[in-house]
Amino acid sequence: MRSSSSKHGHGASENNRSISGHMYTLHQRLYHALNLGNSLDASWAERSGVEFGGTTPLTPVDVGTVQIISYDDKTRKWMCTDIEVQRHVVRSIAAFLDSISGDTLHHPLVKDSVADMVGALVWILHFKNGAILNIAAKVVVKLVNVLPSSVMQPYLLDLVHPLSSLLSLRQVEVAVSCATALNLILSNQSSKSEKAIWGILKKTETVAHIVSNIHDFSGGIIPSEYFQEMASLLSTILRRWPPSRYPVWSDVKLMKALESIHTTPNSSIKVAVLKLYFALALCGSAAMNLIENGEALLQMMVQCMDRSQPHSVQVEGFRLAQCLVRNEETCLKVMNFCCEPFVKAIMCGISQQRSLSGKAADDQVSFLVEACCLALITRWAGEHHIYFWKQGIDGVLLGLLSKDFHKNLYQEFVSLEQKISIAQEILSANYLLVLRGYVWDILGWLATHCGEDFNPKIFINELYLDILITCTCLAFVDAISKWRQVCQNDVVDTFKSESASRAVLLMIYSPSKHIALRARVILSEILKPNGKEYLMHILHTLNNTASQRNIGMPILKLVINSIGLTCYCGLPQYRRRLFKSKGIETLLVLVKCCLDNDVHIKRQSFAPHLQNAFHDRICCWVCTEEWEGGDIPLLYSLWGLAELMHNSGSVRNNLNIFAGEVTYTQTELVSKLQEICIHPSSPGLGWYAAYVLSCFGVYGFPSKLGKRIGKALNEKEYADMQLILTKGQSLNVHGVVFAVRCSALLPPKGLPINEKTFDGSSIKDFTEKVQGEFQKEIRLSAHVDHDALMKLLEYVYLGYALAGEELVKKLKTLAKRCNLQPLLQLLSRKHPKWGTPFPSSDLSLALGPAGFQFSDIILEAKVTELMCWTCSFCSLSEPHIHVHKVILSSSCDYMRALFQSGMKESHLGTIKVPVSWEALVKLVNWFYSNELSSPPSGCLWDYMETEEKLCKLRPYVELCWLAEFWFLEDLKEDCSNVIVSCLDSARTLSIKIIQIAADFSLWKLAEVAANYIAPFYRQLHDSGELEALDDMLVNMVRVASVRLSQEGGRNSR
Repeated sequence: MRSSSSKHGHGASENNRSISGHMYTLHQRLYHALNLGNSLDASWAERSGVEFGGTTPLTPVDVGTVQIISYDDKTRKWMCTDIEVQRHVVRSIAAFLDSISGDTLHHPLVKDSVADMVGALVWILHFKNGAILNIAAKVVVKLVNVLPSSVMQPYLLDLVHPLSSLLSLRQVEVAVSCATALNLILSNQSSKSEKAIWGILKKTETVAHIVSNIHDFSGGIIPSEYFQEMASLLSTILRRWPPSRYPVWSDVKLMKALESIHTTPNSSIKVAVLKLYFALALCGSAAMNLIENGEALLQMMVQCMDRSQPHSVQVEGFRLAQCLVRNEETCLKVMNFCCEPFVKAIMCGISQQRSLSGKAADDQVSFLVEACCLALITRWAGEHHIYFWKQGIDGVLLGLLSKDFHKNLYQEFVSLEQKISIAQEILSANYLLVLRGYVWDILGWLATHCGEDFNPKIFINELYLDILITCTCLAFVDAISKWRQVCQNDVVDTFKSESASRAVLLMIYSPSKHIALRARVILSEILKPNGKEYLMHILHTLNNTASQRNIGMPILKLVINSIGLTCYCGLPQYRRRLFKSKGIETLLVLVKCCLDNDVHIKRQSFAPHLQNAFHDRICCWVCTEEWEGGDIPLLYSLWGLAELMHNSGSVRNNLNIFAGEVTYTQTELVSKLQEICIHPSSPGLGWYAAYVLSCFGVYGFPSKLGKRIGKALNEKEYADMQLILTKGQSLNVHGVVFAVRCSALLPPKGLPINEKTFDGSSIKDFTEKVQGEFQKEIRLSAHVDHDALMKLLEYVYLGYALAGEELVKKLKTLAKRCNLQPLLQLLSRKHPKWGTPFPSSDLSLALGPAGFQFSDIILEAKVTELMCWTCSFCSLSEPHIHVHKVILSSSCDYMRALFQSGMKESHLGTIKVPVSWEALVKLVNWFYSNELSSPPSGCLWDYMETEEKLCKLRPYVELCWLAEFWFLEDLKEDCSNVIVSCLDSARTLSIKIIQIAADFSLWKLAEVAANYIAPFYRQLHDSGELEALDDMLVNMVRVASVRLSQEGGRNSR
């Protein structure tokens, strides 16, 4: 092998003048070392399994006495079996690397040497000679550390295989160096190489070897440095490759080992453990497992967040906490374990400010960002809000806005003008601007989750709260002012002001009378000089936008103007001007514009501080939509529209709006709003659609299930109860519907229990009612109005009721007595409370004790072998479910026809359903909830054996067949979607599913499976895997394959 300097002639000599003589000498020695050695038969490498890049065959090329392996046309790799030569080469590489300085990192001499150095190190590592491995591994660490990523990038993949294969060795020093080097490589590798690297890691069983090594550490066999490097490498793999997570978090032995390790006082080990837990928690299933089985872990995490811990430990504690409380479900679970200490740790974190400079100041700001990110758990209601107020969140937030606010001594009484002046000084100081978005969001969420009777004197300093509100209102007015002036240079600042605008909105409409009043008073005062002018500009801007066929303005401008108009709607002194300026018409047109153009905007798209760095790497987290959802402009438009319409007077006045030039007719708008309620993309959007509907006399929550059950409203068939009024009038009703949706009408009252029915009462309430003699007649009070009762029945069955103004008062009284809180809220014209779940029409509770006494039919599944089954309500040994004819007949025309046929089956107490027990459970749940449960997903699904996956999918195929037979098109579509989504993630199932589909004569499903098999038809045919299929199915796959190839040919042309 020749020195690289000889390869380039005169040009190389010119370049070499810029490097030191010492470095040039070491470079020459390196190439002399590489030219030493003995010739080697290349077949030895093949027999030894040596790989470069992991996939390419080796071809021998002789150069002097050393054999170079060429595995493509451009790259050549060094080979030598002589131990002393290997040692000499490694030392020469180390010496050359030591001579490289910052000025020479990108020198041609260095760049040209990388391929040869990497090639030699790869061979030496593959040779696995114990005498040289340790030093070689350390040199690899040095190589990756010294040379920049841009220089090393083309060669990093070559090193992955030898380094990962050495992790299984029981040589501590070698394993540590290999883990360190591999960690550096994986952290710097480009995304283009991820698939290839993951293939190598799987082939070398890297994750399994690391886990085994960590087991050894928990047994006290190996030093702490070993654990730190192994844990750090494992964390990197887990963060980057989601498929690696399940085998780790499902390893019971490992999780117990980590539990014993995290109690160590060693801060470096704590950091490594926290990082490992964080990487695992990127998997939603793993996070849930950690929370439910790790009370000790949560306690350790909170302790690590304490200010007494080293900075590195604190940071990792906060990051792990952020990951564990990523959605409302996991957040509330964590709060159940450690609410007060958790909040206390957050408060300590965001109040941890010191006067620092340089890197220390940057680290402190980064830490404050982590702490503020965690404080965003205030977006969910819960007990933690009380602790935030108790810990003085108002003063802490002010401390994030103003460095010196707490040093100033203010008089007991400060006028509003003085407060505005103080707030202007605070904002103009531009202190910790990066945290402004967090401050506004935290304040807004605290305000919106306050109770109506929130008393600031108990928890907080009223002056602090007023200053915070004033700062927020000033930032909001500044935002609408800047957009009015079309100040493009201030767009970045306006991104931060969106949070302030939204916080003002939440405070104006806060359930807390105190906060809402203070926000309105302060905002009105700030708007006095230019408020009317700003309002007219907002209306003009939104009118122009809504009149266009497409949304033309920037998204952020649309959002802030929508928020601004909704804020104005909440200020009484501006409502008259809004009515005069046709504010309702503007909002109606904006609603139409959003719906017609499918304007879907999530807040994360324009609020950078809400985007987690690890968001793109998560898996298995249930995607629960935030309350405001992904239709922000539509939500705020409906919010403002509802506020204006409810303050415009009577329903008749609202109907008069459509007498003018409005692009929406009343019927069209009501239909659109009902559709939103039936398919709400978020709870908030559903609530505000229902709130606007109440302006037109439609009170409630339309749903698909309600539409089905509503068919039974005026039918006497299957009615098993009578409601009798004092005038002798009677109404036939169905006990099972009332048991779930309005149990207050079923006396006597019972005792509370956790599980709640539709109306807020409990299962135990109703269970106690029906344990005794079944009551056929219920006599109602003389105060119950017949017409109001009829409207109540509409709501109970359909989910909503149409009521004129004359009935609203009576219906409100009845709703209050029956504890129907969602209906009462709409009748009372109270705007929705942020975070309130959208009311469900689910009747699933009727399948438990609440509905058993009303059951009049049994559905029995097919009996399978070795099935042991018992019923909670009766002694029948066959798998069955106690159900209700009224639910079945309302949901299924086949069942309705069967019950009304007069045939023998119509009089039987049991109907045999030709599906498995698993399929029957899903069928009945769909009847009662209109929802089809999904099979496992993510890691849980990916690591299932094929037969287990098939077992999970088979019930959906059975239901697909039954739905076709029973004319349940919606259920058939739902089942098909589930099956197809599973085939998409596990194509190996297609061969099994196509045969099962054919057995059930589901030919459309069989064709779908054939299309999934088509790309692999030739290899499956040659391997004989298709022989188990019928000839007709094999031909179906062949035709699909031919069609696919023809389409590919057309596309290529």
